[in-house]
Amino acid sequence: MKRAASLLLLLLTLALLAAPSTAETKRWTEEKANAWYQQQPWLVGSNYIPANAINELEMWQAESFDPQQIDKELGWAEGLGMNTMRVFLHDLLWQQDAEGFKKRIDTFLAISAKHHIRPLFVLFDSCWDPNPKLGPQHPPIPGVHNSGWVQSPGLEALADKSQYPRLKTYVQGVVGAFANDPRILGWDLWNEPNNGNTAAYGKVELKTKEEYVQELLPQVYAWARSANPSQPLTSGLWDGDWSANDKLTPIQRVQLEQSDVISFHNYSWPEDFEKHVQWLERYQRPILCTEFMARSAGSTFDTILPLAKKLNVAAINWGLVVGKTQTNLPWDSWQKPYVSQPPVVWFHEVFYADGKPYREREAEIIRELTGRGR
Repeated sequence: MKRAASLLLLLLTLALLAAPSTAETKRWTEEKANAWYQQQPWLVGSNYIPANAINELEMWQAESFDPQQIDKELGWAEGLGMNTMRVFLHDLLWQQDAEGFKKRIDTFLAISAKHHIRPLFVLFDSCWDPNPKLGPQHPPIPGVHNSGWVQSPGLEALADKSQYPRLKTYVQGVVGAFANDPRILGWDLWNEPNNGNTAAYGKVELKTKEEYVQELLPQVYAWARSANPSQPLTSGLWDGDWSANDKLTPIQRVQLEQSDVISFHNYSWPEDFEKHVQWLERYQRPILCTEFMARSAGSTFDTILPLAKKLNVAAINWGLVVGKTQTNLPWDSWQKPYVSQPPVVWFHEVFYADGKPYREREAEIIRELTGRGR
């Protein structure tokens, strides 16, 4: 009887050890999230990719990873007082060379830390080309905004549930490797998860994409949480009406219920920006705007940045340096490429390729608001 009782006790102990802890399965409390946010400076930065990379694959693959370029460009960002960058990773990079990928992330973090910048890493992305491929990437399509950006996971992996264990290994591997790294600000698990890319890739997109994402997104949160990261998790809302709970889509509910800190995108006028912030304030968690600034759409540094500071909202604009992504061109370039004539104003980006600000007054505003100009 004693042996049986001892064996039962041993089995119960092993079961408890194997079970995920509460910390691994629950999002942060509002108190913990707000305490974390109070320890941060006002967060200002850009969505970052080097000027010589067309997408996240070209940025990170061993053959095209360029620490010197990154160091130079992050130096320009530091000069404006920027203290964060939102940076996209990709599941195929982990599949290709997990150890090499981790080393390159570590190199990037060392460069970022040198410039007092803590990145927010994006793991998955539903925007643009649904058919990513490793290896050399095609050159930019003349006159077209973000003509080479690729999704993660791609259409094939998203629709093939037998590949989900591979995606789980990627999420747990990356987050686990850097779970306690103070150089990282946080983890943005999925960029615009329900984006259908109808204007650019509607003909080749997965027709039931949203259903697959709706099923996979909660799992991605669980995978990341199981690595017990010290940094917060998020995924940004970007479309629709968030003014009341009954207006939220199932994917938006997951994003709001599972995110430690709230994030959102807004490329519209300041009045619209403030309205969306007010919608999110009821969740009583820190709010990060992880995409803004589209000059011809009404979203500018001049108007949005002072407002974000007043509202205590992190402000991460799209684009740092003009380059192969060509995101200085507007979204409508997919319908009418800007080949013979450039747009009246740049859509995104802060710097020319030589480090000169696109608008010196914008640079002054950023420096003034971040305290760099003092």
